[in-house]
Amino acid sequence: MLDANLKTQLKTYLDKVTRPIEIVASVDDSAKSQELLALLREIATLTERVAVIERRDDDERKPSFSICEPGKAAGIRFAGIPMGHEFTSLVLALLQVGGHPIKLEQAVIDQIRELDGDYTFETYFSLSCQNCPEVVQALNVMALINPRIRHIAIDGALFQDEVESRQIMAVPTMFLNGEVFGQGRSGVKEILAKLDGNAGAKAAKALETKPVFDMLIVGGGPAGAAAAIYAARKGIATGVAAERFGGQVLDTLAIENFVSVRETEGPKFAVALEEHVKHYEVDIMDAQRAQALVPGEINEIHLANGAVLKARTVVLATGARWREIGVPGEREYRNRGVAYCPHCDGPLFKGKRVAVIGGGNSGVEAAIDLAGIVREVTLLEYGETLRADEVLQRKLRSLSNVTVVTRAQTTQIEGAGKKVTALSYNDLRSTETRRIELEGVFVQIGLVPNTEWLKGTIELSSHGEIVVDAKGATSLPGVFAAGDVTTTPFKQIVIAVGEGAKASLGAFDYLIRSGTGQPISVPANREAEAALA
Repeated sequence: MLDANLKTQLKTYLDKVTRPIEIVASVDDSAKSQELLALLREIATLTERVAVIERRDDDERKPSFSICEPGKAAGIRFAGIPMGHEFTSLVLALLQVGGHPIKLEQAVIDQIRELDGDYTFETYFSLSCQNCPEVVQALNVMALINPRIRHIAIDGALFQDEVESRQIMAVPTMFLNGEVFGQGRSGVKEILAKLDGNAGAKAAKALETKPVFDMLIVGGGPAGAAAAIYAARKGIATGVAAERFGGQVLDTLAIENFVSVRETEGPKFAVALEEHVKHYEVDIMDAQRAQALVPGEINEIHLANGAVLKARTVVLATGARWREIGVPGEREYRNRGVAYCPHCDGPLFKGKRVAVIGGGNSGVEAAIDLAGIVREVTLLEYGETLRADEVLQRKLRSLSNVTVVTRAQTTQIEGAGKKVTALSYNDLRSTETRRIELEGVFVQIGLVPNTEWLKGTIELSSHGEIVVDAKGATSLPGVFAAGDVTTTPFKQIVIAVGEGAKASLGAFDYLIRSGTGQPISVPANREAEAALA
């Protein structure tokens, strides 16, 4: 099952294993069971430290397998064949069970170990889901740390009866002790916060001890990461408070337009951003949601858990989220046919049929862009006429592979397992329901900036965006902003990165020229710190 290149890479990883690993496979006579056994036996040939044991007389799901140390209870189980995006989860589980260090802060490890109770988690995943591995890997590592935690990662496509009986409509879906625990991307800290009733208070207490930052960046997307790097390189005390590092990039399937990176996936890009930021002396406070900004000579950011962070300057980079149409199928097929960025994802639909929802400038521009790539475009507009500029409408009408439907109310997006297959809409003229067979749906009804928590505090545009000047400065002294949350046009990753750097430089310039006190000098990077030691 593994090609030569993959086997070579896996063998290199398994050479890091320092203690024996026991894989117990629960199988029957099915083809999938034989396929799983072949994979596990192939892995076992790459290292003497892995032993595979076959079981047929147990009550576990078949095919499935556990990974543990010999003689110890198994806390990790995969039900299915973890290839695709989940192959990384399998490799990490092998390494961590085999003694490779767990990359978590000691305080987090202690918190997991101290959880009081017995927890059996079940996570339903899809092999094509890019959000699922984070959940699977988080729960696997928690099961390794605390013997009272058990985690079973289940391939929903293989165990379809369970998916139907439990009415699972999206992955990843987590169950805890038989009850729904959560859906969507979650990391260790987010899961811990739900399990540990005192987690918020503990986090708030720890954050209250933070010193006053020279620059505090709120948001961990591309703009926030760039701002943090530029601030840290100036040798000032820099902090980042982010709900999830990576931001909207984490939900992007493919990135093919970031200059110098020919192609990558959103989660990989987000990891690279975080690793780059961590290269410098930046205090990253993740899983933190900003709730209020109190401006002043020393600005305060109030967090949802009750903590207050203080900083001489602030860069707001909380980003935006795509405005949803709110119909069945939209969230279930997001990144599996439902897309929001034609510039980013359009090339993935070459030669296919797509729909664009929205007749404003963004929707018509999207239809024009897509028309040069895809086979057919159907543009759906709720109103009587398109709302885009006339020059755009003229261009749209000149395209032979574009059909415009007005007075159309989208009611459902349909799919078959892993991809979109159709869209239904109400014809408001005839009141009939119509259906279009297609492979992609691009929602273009605007962005929603994440500024609800700033209303009444800072100047916002009529669309809720933070108003900024050429240096990224806002209406508040010492408070800057960057990225999709601002009035800067063209919401693209490469633009957000540049705007983040610019806002950081603007904030630093304000810092050294204002009367807020001298910046706190810290080593700009680890190499500088070593040189001074």
